[in-house]
Amino acid sequence: MGLTRQYLRYEPAALFGLVASARAAVAFVALRGERGRYVAVPACEHVFVWDTRKGEKVLILKGLKQQVSCLCPSPDGLHLAVGYEDGAIRIFSLLSGESTVTFNGHKAAVTALQYDHLGGRLVSGSKDTEVIVWDVINESGLYRLRGHKDVITQVLFLKEKNLLVTCAKDTLVKWWDLDTQHCFKTLVGHRAEVWGLALLSKEKRLITGSADSELRVWDLTYVQEVKDPDEPDSKKSKGSSSPVAEENTEEDETLELDEHPEERIVKCSKVGSIVREGRDRVVTLGTDQMGKFLGCHGTDAILEVFSILSEEDIQKKLEKKMKKARKKAKQNSEEEPERNVELSLQEEIQRVTNVKASSKIKSFDLILSPKGELKMVLLLQNNVIELYNLDLSAKVPQAVRVSRITIGGHRSDVRTLAFSSDNIAVLSAAAESVKIWNRSTLQCIRTMECEYALCSLFVPGDRQVIIGTKSGKLQLYDLASGSLIETLDAHDGAVWSIALSPDQHGFVTGGADKCVKFWEFELVKDESSVQKRLSMKHVRILQLDEDVLCVRYSPNQKLLAVSLLDCTVKVFYVDTLKFFLSLYGHKLPVLCMDICYDGTLIATGSADRNVKIWGLDFGDCHRSLFAHDDSVMYLQFVPKSHLFFTAGKDSKIKQWDADKFEHIQTLEGHHQEVWCLALSPNGDYVVSASHDKSLRLWERTREPLILEEEREMQREAEYEESVAKEEQPVVAGERQGETGLAGKKTIETIKAAEKVMEAIELYREEMAKLKEHSAICKAAGKEVPFPVNPILRAHGNITPSAYVLEVFKKVKSSELEESLLVLPFSYVPDLLRLFNEYIQQGSNVELLCRALLFLLKIHFGQITSNHMLVTVIENLKKTTISRVSEVRDVLGFNMAGLQFLKREIEAKDEVTFFADATERFEEKKRKRKKKEKMVLALL
Repeated sequence: MGLTRQYLRYEPAALFGLVASARAAVAFVALRGERGRYVAVPACEHVFVWDTRKGEKVLILKGLKQQVSCLCPSPDGLHLAVGYEDGAIRIFSLLSGESTVTFNGHKAAVTALQYDHLGGRLVSGSKDTEVIVWDVINESGLYRLRGHKDVITQVLFLKEKNLLVTCAKDTLVKWWDLDTQHCFKTLVGHRAEVWGLALLSKEKRLITGSADSELRVWDLTYVQEVKDPDEPDSKKSKGSSSPVAEENTEEDETLELDEHPEERIVKCSKVGSIVREGRDRVVTLGTDQMGKFLGCHGTDAILEVFSILSEEDIQKKLEKKMKKARKKAKQNSEEEPERNVELSLQEEIQRVTNVKASSKIKSFDLILSPKGELKMVLLLQNNVIELYNLDLSAKVPQAVRVSRITIGGHRSDVRTLAFSSDNIAVLSAAAESVKIWNRSTLQCIRTMECEYALCSLFVPGDRQVIIGTKSGKLQLYDLASGSLIETLDAHDGAVWSIALSPDQHGFVTGGADKCVKFWEFELVKDESSVQKRLSMKHVRILQLDEDVLCVRYSPNQKLLAVSLLDCTVKVFYVDTLKFFLSLYGHKLPVLCMDICYDGTLIATGSADRNVKIWGLDFGDCHRSLFAHDDSVMYLQFVPKSHLFFTAGKDSKIKQWDADKFEHIQTLEGHHQEVWCLALSPNGDYVVSASHDKSLRLWERTREPLILEEEREMQREAEYEESVAKEEQPVVAGERQGETGLAGKKTIETIKAAEKVMEAIELYREEMAKLKEHSAICKAAGKEVPFPVNPILRAHGNITPSAYVLEVFKKVKSSELEESLLVLPFSYVPDLLRLFNEYIQQGSNVELLCRALLFLLKIHFGQITSNHMLVTVIENLKKTTISRVSEVRDVLGFNMAGLQFLKREIEAKDEVTFFADATERFEEKKRKRKKKEKMVLALL
C-alpha cells in the first residue's frame, strides 16, 4: 500500500463576537441567590448567561450543533429548559451548567416552552404543529396533543386547574383538558395568526395578541365538568343567550366551538380590546411572574407596559366611583346610582409607559424587584441586550436604561477579517465599527467607529490598520490610540478588495469604479506633533472595462490577478501593467480568489458555487470543483501549502487540496451565510464571520485526518439523519387522533433497543450453556467448572438475568417507550419472564412496571393469544400488585414521617419552616444597604 498524504484536523476552538442571537427569547434567571441581575440569552447553539450589572458573561450552557430556538427557566430558578431547531429539548442545571435531561419528540424547531407552577411538568409547542407534555421528574414524555394546523406560538399551564391553553399561527386558541387529554374548546374568529397569550387576574382573564393593533381580552368562568341534571343551567338562569349569539353581536367577536358540550369546563366571553400604539403584529406578549404587569411589542423598537389592577384596587376604584355617583345623584335628586357604576377595561388594565429601545426589539422579560421597581430586559435585533428600570412610585413612571451589553460584538454583520503578522490580534469590521480582538483571550481590546467596511488589512508592523469602505474611502487607523489618522477618497464606488504587496511597501485596491489603484506607504509630517506619521500615496492606476471584485498579488510580485464583473479573471504584469492571461470559465462573477505561496496555482471561487484551480504559467484550468450549495464568498490558501479554505453562503467552511483536487474537511458551526474568513500567517488558526452575528475561531490540532475515515463518518451521519426522518413506528390498535406517544424514533432509541436485544441474546445463550453444563455434570457424576462469559466477568461475575437488568436500567427514561416500540416481539416473552423475576426480588419496581404496562399495551393481541405466556401474566399480576402496594406503603410512611419532623421543628423553633425565607433575606439586604447609605451620607 502506498503512502497516503497526511492532513491535520481543524477543530472549533471558540465562539465570540456574539452578545445574543435573536432567534429565541431572553429570560431572567436566578443565579447565586439573586433575581433580576442575570439574564439567559440564546447564542447560536449555546446559551449565555450575562451579569447585567458588570456586563460580563458568567455561564455558558453548551449546546451541540443545532441553533437554540426557545428558552424557559424553571419556577424554582435552578434549571433552564432549552429548545432547539431540530426539535430536541435539553434541561440544564444553572448550578453546574450541565445538561441533565434530553427530550426528543418534535420533528421541527421548538417554538414555545412552559413549566407548570410546581416545575414538575413541561409543555412544548413546535413548528410541526404538535404540543407535547413532558414529565420532568421522571424524565419522560407523557403525551402528544394534535389539533393545530400551523406553528404553535404560545403554550400556558393553568395553576388551579389541570388545563392547558395553546395558540398558533392557524388563528386558533385551543383549551385542553389534561386529565382526559383532549381539546374541549376552540376559540375561532381571530382574523389572523395568534402570536401571544397571557393569563391575568388569578387566571380569570385571558389576553390574546394577533396581527393587528388590538389586544383582545376575555373573561374566563370555570364551571363544573359534570353538572347535576336536576340543577338548572347556569347560563339560562342568568338569562343570557348562547355564547355564539352573544359574540355575534360584535363584528370582530370570536366564536366558541365546543367539541364536547356536555363537558363544559371553562366559558370564555370577550369583554373588549386594548388598543396598542403599534400598528403591526404582536411579536411577544408576556407578564411578570406575579401577573401584575403586562408587556407587549411589535416589529418596532417600542415596548408597551400595562399594569393590571388587583381585586382590592378594583374595589377601591369602584367605591370612589360610587361616591362620585352618589354625589351627582344627590345634586340631580336621582336614585340608585350603584347599578350603573362599572370600571371600564382601560381602567382595569392601565397603560404605564412606553419604553423606546435603541433598535428593533426581538423579545423581552419582566421582573418585579422587592424594592417595587419593574425591571425589563430587552433583546434587540442588533446584537445588544438592554436593561431598563421603571420606578413605580413616581407620579409619571419613566423607564431608565441602567445597563447595555454591547462590547462583546458588532451591531451588524462582519464583512471583513484580518490577522496580524504575529498571529495574536484579529481585526473584524462591520457597517459601523472596527474591533480588534485578542486571539488567545477572545477579548475586544479596541473598538473604533468606521463607515461600512468591505475589506481590511494590517499595515506591516501591526500598529495601524487600513479599511476599505462601501463609499469608496480608505480609512487609516492607529491602534495604540484607537483614532482615525487619515481618510482618502480612493474610488468613486465601493472598495471591494485590498491586497498588501509582498515587499510590504504598499498595497493595491480594486473598486466598483472599474479601477485598480496602486498605493505606497509614506511618512509625512504631522501638523499636531513633531513626529512623522504614516500616510498612503496613490502612485499608479489600471483602468478596466468592468467593476473590480477582487485583486491579488503573486508572491514574487510579478503578477497581479484581477477578478471582474464579466465572470473572468485577468492577470497583468505588475511592472508594466501589460495583459498576461485571461481565466474564463465561470458562469457567474468570481467573488474571491487567492494565489498559493509558490505562485504556481491560482484558485477562484464564484457565485456559480464552483471553485476552479488554474495554473499561473499558462492559465489552464486544472480542475473545477463543485464546492458549496450557494455562492462561494471567500477563498484563502493555507500558508506554505497547496491546501485552501473556502467559505460559502451555505453556512459551511471547507478545506481542499489543490494538488489532488480533494475535499479534506468541512467545518460546520455557523447557522447562516459565512461572509469572510482569515487564516493566521502560521496557518494554525482560522477565524470566520457569519450572518448569524458570530465570529468563530478554528484551531489546527496535531490529530491526523484520514480521508477514508472522514468519508465513513460522513456516511454514518447521513444514515443517522435518514433514520430520524423515517416513518414513526405504529402502535397496534391506536387511532391516529388528538393524542399520541410523546417520543420519536431516533438513532439513540434504535441503539438502546439493539443493546437490550444483545443482552437477551446473551441471556438465551448462557441459559442454553447452563442446561448443557448441568447435563454434562450429570453424565460425568461430578462437578465440571463452568466457563464464565467475559462480558459477565467484566460486570463483576453477575448472572445473565442481572446483566439484562443492568442494560435495561441504562436506557434513558425519555427513550424507554420508543426503544420498546422498536423491539421485535420475539424478545418480549423472555423480557416478561425476566420482569417477573426482577419484580419478585423487589428491585426497580417503578421502572419495570412502566415498561411492563407499555409492552402489554403495544403487544396486547399477541400476548393474549400466546398460551405459553398465560402463566407468566398470571404471576406478573400477583407480584406487581403486591410489590407496588409495598412501594406505596413505604412512600406513605416516609411522607408521614417528614410531615411529623416538619411539625416538630416548627414547634421547637417557633418559626414557619421554609416559608418566606427569600422575603426575609431581601428585607435584611435592604436594611443593610440603607445603613450603608446613611454611613456614606454622614461621611
